[in-house]
Order: sequence, then C-alpha cells, then structure tokens
Amino acid sequence: MRAAFITGGSSGIGLALAHQLAAKGCPIAIFARDASKLQDAVRVLKDAHPDVVITAHPMDVTDRQAVDRAVAAAIASHGPPGWAVANAGIAEPGEFLSQDIERHEAQMSTNYMGALYFAKAVTPAMIPTGGKLVFVSSGAAFFGIYGYSAYAPSKFAMRGLAEILRVELKQHGISVTLAYPPDTDTPQLAYELQHKPEITKAVTEGGGLWSAENVAQLIVKRAAKGKFAVAPGMQMAALLVLHSQIAPALRWWQDGLVKRHRKKQSK
Repeated sequence: MRAAFITGGSSGIGLALAHQLAAKGCPIAIFARDASKLQDAVRVLKDAHPDVVITAHPMDVTDRQAVDRAVAAAIASHGPPGWAVANAGIAEPGEFLSQDIERHEAQMSTNYMGALYFAKAVTPAMIPTGGKLVFVSSGAAFFGIYGYSAYAPSKFAMRGLAEILRVELKQHGISVTLAYPPDTDTPQLAYELQHKPEITKAVTEGGGLWSAENVAQLIVKRAAKGKFAVAPGMQMAALLVLHSQIAPALRWWQDGLVKRHRKKQSK
C-alpha cells in the first residue's frame, strides 16, 4: 500500500483525512507548520492505527524550498505517494476597504501558492506509478461572497489549477480531485467565525455545519473512484451544477442583505 501525503494534517479536515487513509492501510506523512501540533497528531493517529507507519514533517507551505525539502524527506521515508492531498489553508474574512493587503497576501500565499508548491514537489515522483492528487478548496470558489475578497480568490485560483491539472496529469495516471467543503467544524472555522462580517455570516449560514470526519470520508470515497468534484451537502451540490446560472440571483440576494444591514445600522 502506497503512502498518503497530507498538508495541513495536524488538525481539522487534514487530520480526518489522515485517519480515513490510515484506516485503508496507507502509510501517512503529515505536513504542517507547528511541530508540536504535528507530534500530537502523530500520537493520535498511532493510537488509532498502531500498525500504520506515520511520519511528521514540519514545514510552511508558503516556503517553496521548505516544501521541496519536506516532500523529499517524506519520499525518502515512504517512497512515492499514492495519495497527495493539498489541504493546508487559512481563512480570515473581512471587508475589502478595511482589510490590510497583508491579509490578502497571506491567504493567497498559503491557500494557492502552498498548494501549487506541494503539487509541483510531489507529482514528479508519482508519475511512474500514478496516484491521486486532491485539492481541498471551498464553497467560496463558486461565486463572489461578501467579506471574502482575500480568501475566495485564493480558492478560485486553486480551482483553476485543479481544472488544468485534471487534463494534463490524466495521461500520467494521476487523477485529480477538487473538494468544496461547506462550513466544517474545525479549529480553522472557529477562528474564521471571529472575523466574519455579519453579512458574510448571513450568506454562508445556509450550508449547515459538517463534521471534519464526514467531509473527509466523502472526499476519500469519491477520490478513490477517480471523481473530479466533491461537493458535500445539498447546497454545495447545487452550486457545483448551477453556480454560473444562479450567480445573478446570488448577487441580487447579497445586495438585498447589504441594504437591510445598512438600514438596520442607521436606525
């Protein structure tokens, strides 16, 4: 059984994906910035899957050379992976006029460039035997959402990358899967909620709250079958199919939310 490499693997969806793939017998290599959290995650994984080889590789996905070194170390330990999951990401909503440009740069660097660096580092080793390359995007990649001017473009960019790699890498036996999780009960969401403008909360609340375990289970199930898109829940599934057609209605709806919010504030 070939290994699974997972960025952002110390918590949330990444850790849940590690559990899902370890349960299938895959050796696991998890990558994240915080070495202490990585070691905690390794202990949790080893307790749950004592017969699976699990390694931790501290790295910052925004540092291309660090990504190259960490991926090379994981390949030296496990061999070329059968699964490579670009999951590391950050989300900090805010209104465009008040959010610092540094927050835009940080989210693009982590969410898009981090996924790009990881894919560039890992795919050459996968070509001889093929494998599965998974990108964890967001429902924010479907349409423009108030308060996500820093976050959504990074996920739109990831979507574009995945669409192209799906075509280019197929000839090399690498299937590409792009996941659009709704709000998921993770430490990242808890942080995100602290920064969400009220209008953003109103726009995003209809998708419900999923567990990281259920999201990970669906991603692994569909990716294992070579499916390209994973859209958990009715709202994400509808957006996957209809986002272009219903975009004008979604813009109109958000305009109404903004007007009502401003009217409420002016009272």
